[in-house]
Amino acid sequence: MRLLLFLIGLIAFSDAAIAQDRAAVERQFQDWLQQQVWPLARAQGVSRRTFDSATDGVRLNWELPDLVPPGSPARTPKKQRQAEFGSPGRYFNANSVQGAAAGGRRMAKRHAETLRRVEEQTGVPARIILAVWGRESGYGQVPIRHDAIQVLATKGFMSTRADYFTGELIAALQIVEGGHVNGRAMKSSWAGALGQPQFMPTSFLNHAADGNADGRADIWGSADDTIASIGNYLARHGWVSGRDWGFEVTVPASVSCALEGPDQGRAIRDWVAMGITRVSGRPFPEHELRGEGYLMMPAGRNGPAFVVTPNFYVLKDYNMSDLYALFVGHVGDRIQYGVGGFKGRWGKVGGLYRSDIAAMQQALIAMGHDVGGADGLPGYKTRRSIGRWQEETGQRPTCFPEAGMKSRLRP
Repeated sequence: MRLLLFLIGLIAFSDAAIAQDRAAVERQFQDWLQQQVWPLARAQGVSRRTFDSATDGVRLNWELPDLVPPGSPARTPKKQRQAEFGSPGRYFNANSVQGAAAGGRRMAKRHAETLRRVEEQTGVPARIILAVWGRESGYGQVPIRHDAIQVLATKGFMSTRADYFTGELIAALQIVEGGHVNGRAMKSSWAGALGQPQFMPTSFLNHAADGNADGRADIWGSADDTIASIGNYLARHGWVSGRDWGFEVTVPASVSCALEGPDQGRAIRDWVAMGITRVSGRPFPEHELRGEGYLMMPAGRNGPAFVVTPNFYVLKDYNMSDLYALFVGHVGDRIQYGVGGFKGRWGKVGGLYRSDIAAMQQALIAMGHDVGGADGLPGYKTRRSIGRWQEETGQRPTCFPEAGMKSRLRP
């Protein structure tokens, strides 16, 4: 009984200590808002009235990930699992793809006039705008509940990327100053991405557009503004009007998977001359043959292969992921053309921890390969470096990290 009472008392003491520590951090946070954030906001044209209204009652959100309270060391998980580190095929869940495409076809009818106008103004196809919208917020159906000012302030004060989020907080205050949204009504994801297009505040300032001529860029409640903003973003990031995003292809064994990457482009007609063909059996459009194309194999030899255009990398500017850009392009094709799934099958690869891939990357770097950094992300530089290592050691190149490589690729 005494032991039980002791443990209860210990827990109560621990809870009280945590509450006391958090209260102290909260006071530091309020000082930080006034002493550091306010001068930065004022320098960017934010009025005292706007600042006070937007930050009134804001408290730290301790539930957010990657927080580093003052005086605490940054903690990085030793092992991580995410879809990008498993089989790339998981990203293309049939229900997600089919749901996004079906929703996109409905939205295409509902917002046909706005989509036509924005496509004409920006050169970005309606199907691509719709696919981005669907991926980011389910065409506005996914609830976006977080208080953006609270999220950005919390992360600006104590996260592993504090400087970045402080800059985004200042941008959010500028948005409020501009009258686009009331500060406490500004809703975001847990990472601070705003509204239906999921723009970070700096992207909003640079790319948000008024699609219905009411004088505001309301990406939270207006489909017209959301459509115009996505089109504007992609156009300003270099979308090439008249070109597609890419094509699923068959890559013969005679073409090395290590030729992947945006820095190894060549005219599409040259890829054709090497034996690459479209899986549909149709020839590449004549105007595409003259343009530059890039080999893209997100699972190496263990999945579908693509020849993509510069527009693919514009989609990557929206979200720095090969799989994201591929998802958007593919869903866009389903919306407009009614195509089915990829012809290439995703192999049973993956199941690796990010730390496993990082160790392989470190070993490849020691051999002189450029893997793009030992970050545990199997991007194109890592994939093709694995392929080159396999070729150099007499193996059949697959260009994707596999469990059997761990014992042979050690730093």
